Amino acid sequence: MTYQREQEIAIQAVREAATLCTAVQAKISSSVLEKKDKSPVTVADFGSQALVCRAIREAFPDDPIIAEEDSEALQTGDNAHLLEKVVAEVSAVRPGTGTQAVCEWIDFGGAQEYSERFWTLDPIDGTKGFLRSQQYAIALALIVDGEIVVAAMGCPNLSVAPGEETTGIIYTAVKGQGTFAVSLEGVRGEEPIRVSETTLSSQARFCESVESGHTSHNDYASVGDKLGITEEPVRLDSQCKYAVVARGEADIYLRLPTRPGYVERIWDHAAGVLVITEAGGTVTDINGKPLDFTHGAGLEENRGVIVTNGPLHEQVLDALNAVGVQ
Repeated sequence: MTYQREQEIAIQAVREAATLCTAVQAKISSSVLEKKDKSPVTVADFGSQALVCRAIREAFPDDPIIAEEDSEALQTGDNAHLLEKVVAEVSAVRPGTGTQAVCEWIDFGGAQEYSERFWTLDPIDGTKGFLRSQQYAIALALIVDGEIVVAAMGCPNLSVAPGEETTGIIYTAVKGQGTFAVSLEGVRGEEPIRVSETTLSSQARFCESVESGHTSHNDYASVGDKLGITEEPVRLDSQCKYAVVARGEADIYLRLPTRPGYVERIWDHAAGVLVITEAGGTVTDINGKPLDFTHGAGLEENRGVIVTNGPLHEQVLDALNAVGVQ
């Protein structure tokens, strides 16, 4: 299958969600940040999920969606004001939308179990980056028979190319057809994306999380020393890190275990994995096993995530083993 229609719907859905998220983020003030008020990202999170789930439900009504949110939390008395804001933001993109429709759309993403064909969505990946008006991603992927076959990952604040000032890009891929970048605004055509050709680990560059809670920065440093890496890392939030490696701006991204028993969620990785692999890169867990998307919402059979340009992958796995990352 070419999955052309699925890809078109996915890009359209992510683009709509990005419109909402951009509008909400533009309203974040310094006073909101001073109060540590997370309501803007909550509104954008639910609004983004509502719009994406609406698009998938309308085009593919039989496809389940494993997404991050459900509307129950919004429908309690204390959060009624947040629900009103979510409905208002969704209505700004889809005029005439009511409260019931918004809640139904959000809850269409309520699947948790594996099925032969399903979508997975992270409506806003990188919530702290969103609040800082920095990087976040809207990540959508279609999984068929355990294989990721379509991905659309919107990065509203990421430059369209390294060093450019213009921002807003969607990275999209179909299994076996390569990775492409398309303008979030639709003003630039598809551009093929490829990973770097770096083969010497001493010349490689890490892509790291801003938030230390997402990975073990101490282990990162030990692995970097073992590989002889001296370049300053690219630091940013969200699945945008996958995009940065996919387009050759960095060579290695590690999501190393921070505590025993932690299970990664599929929506944090599925879209990024296809973007990387179709750009020529490699993704495994810390033991070199492919990520297994046949266990519902969790990557139950994997530990950690290792993303590289491909040629460096075995060197990274050897370094992890040498420094005792488990």
